[in-house]
Amino acid sequence: MVTSRVDALDLLTRGAITVKGRMPWSSNAIFLVQVTLESATALGVYKPGRGERPLWDFPPGLFKREVAAYFLSEALGWGLVPPTVRREGPLGEGSLQRFVPADVEQHYFTLREDRAHHARLRRICLFDLVANNADRKSGHCLLAPDGVIYAIDNALTFHAEPKLRTVIWEFGGEPIPEAMLADVRRLLVAGLPAPLSALLDPAEQEALLVRARAIVGEGRFPVDTTGWRYPWPLV
Repeated sequence: MVTSRVDALDLLTRGAITVKGRMPWSSNAIFLVQVTLESATALGVYKPGRGERPLWDFPPGLFKREVAAYFLSEALGWGLVPPTVRREGPLGEGSLQRFVPADVEQHYFTLREDRAHHARLRRICLFDLVANNADRKSGHCLLAPDGVIYAIDNALTFHAEPKLRTVIWEFGGEPIPEAMLADVRRLLVAGLPAPLSALLDPAEQEALLVRARAIVGEGRFPVDTTGWRYPWPLV
């Protein structure tokens, strides 16, 4: 049994990996695995680099961006991304993320109907602005059994060029809550944590900081005036 985020990271980092099967409906080779360390066991999602489909606008090694997204979420203090590590697995180096046993009937378009979820969804929206997420589909917002919404599938992030594509536009034009802006300011003052910087090239690091400064300066969620900044498929 995993009792804390620290325990989860230790399990993911040092545990033995057993492949249970391939995750369906994914363009890349992604696997559901069981991770075991002494008496602790948990399910994980393993994304090996060798299973990635090449993209024209992102370099190989998308799994590193999954790990970078976790480090960014932690640096902001938001806990949006499930514990994620970079490590060797049965099919080579990749990312390993704690599996979220979500309600598969719930996704962004259903979750937004409940105002109780809006604070968390606003956080995911702001996270995606900072990370420059090019692929925030509705199904990437998972409702866990404890009622917490997690943001998964963060591989298409941190590009140095503007790439934002997301389904989360309902908050456009609204002021960003001051507490969330304060977290972004704190990140700017402290600088990017070393583990995050190590996963991004210098241009991507600088672009992240530029985006964060612009967000603090604007103070509002953006509006998509083009109607084109949506991923496909939407869910």
